[in-house]
Amino acid sequence: MRKSKMLQKFRSGGFARVCGLGHYLPFYIRYAAHYKFDGIWFDLEHRAMDQREVQAIIMMCLHNDIDCMVRAPTLERTKLYRYLEEGATGFLMPLISDPQMASDLVQAVKYPPLGNRGMDGAGLDADFGIAAWDPQSNYNAESNQETFLITQVETLQAVANAEEIASIDGIDGLFIGPADLSLRIATQENGGLTMEKAIEKVAAAVQKHGKLWGITAGSVDEIQRYREMGAQMVPWGGDFSLMNVLKDCSEDLDSVPGA
Repeated sequence: MRKSKMLQKFRSGGFARVCGLGHYLPFYIRYAAHYKFDGIWFDLEHRAMDQREVQAIIMMCLHNDIDCMVRAPTLERTKLYRYLEEGATGFLMPLISDPQMASDLVQAVKYPPLGNRGMDGAGLDADFGIAAWDPQSNYNAESNQETFLITQVETLQAVANAEEIASIDGIDGLFIGPADLSLRIATQENGGLTMEKAIEKVAAAVQKHGKLWGITAGSVDEIQRYREMGAQMVPWGGDFSLMNVLKDCSEDLDSVPGA
């Protein structure tokens, strides 16, 4: 089974280079792999694709030896492990606020004894059966070892439960969603919580339990600060940055007389 580049970085204490993708742009995956990114953050929470497009994107990631981290639009167990059967490397799960939700996810996407994922073995992740049906196969154990589950901290409840969620076997890390979390801090009774305190609490929780944490950033300076705090994943770059390419090209044309 293919080994996860992101997990290799996480387990060595390193930093995984991840960029975002929310549209059907196969060429983008090739560029990301070429420019030394370890993973694609494949956003299906806020973007819509049909099943065949999703399969094609994941297969393109496998073809280019880059992790596909799916931000899933569902909590339905069979739909979740189908992403893995199609070759996804792991999950970034939005709005996971309590330990029971996190435990249910582990049950859905990990094989026994860690979870209760349904066994098929005919998917792309198992080389369409070749890696799973041999009596000597270690496919189940390898799948548990080489796929990951990261939950997003986007609510006040998730911050309060950060340590308990981080302690769950099968949860690889916590990822702070600043947009959602800051909105809730600003509009709900927060007990004096600030974004800075929330980040520190999450960072301390994962450190205690040997897990990883990540967050989005708005500048290189922020990436540096979060990395110094121990963050191992701060996604940088995405398909929306193509807007800036066109902006630059339009400004170039503005400088050409008659263009």
